[in-house]
Amino acid sequence: QVQLVESGGGLVQPGGSLRLSCAASRSIFSISMMGWYRQAPGKLRELVARISSGGITTYADSVKGRVTISRDGVRNTMYLQMNSLKPEDTAVYYCNALYGDLYWGQGTQVTVSS
Repeated sequence: QVQLVESGGGLVQPGGSLRLSCAASRSIFSISMMGWYRQAPGKLRELVARISSGGITTYADSVKGRVTISRDGVRNTMYLQMNSLKPEDTAVYYCNALYGDLYWGQGTQVTVSS
């Protein structure tokens, strides 16, 4: 099993930055794939970015160039650095982990508004 706890969400103005964190209950290098997803009201959950155990990253076209996914093996934490935020980035952001089964965190709200 893997427990995931997200943090770092909040209210930010357009053009601002946020860093989301996802703390895992086991070594992140033992996890096949970890990712960030988001779900806006009335919309389906969508991929934002993901990273494999080997460090290969994938980004959604809508966030390329503005978002960076990274990991800290000492803290067993995955991060999502988001820059140049837009109102359309407003959503609940979830992290997940593929470790046999797929595990999800509880989500953290990101609101981009002036």
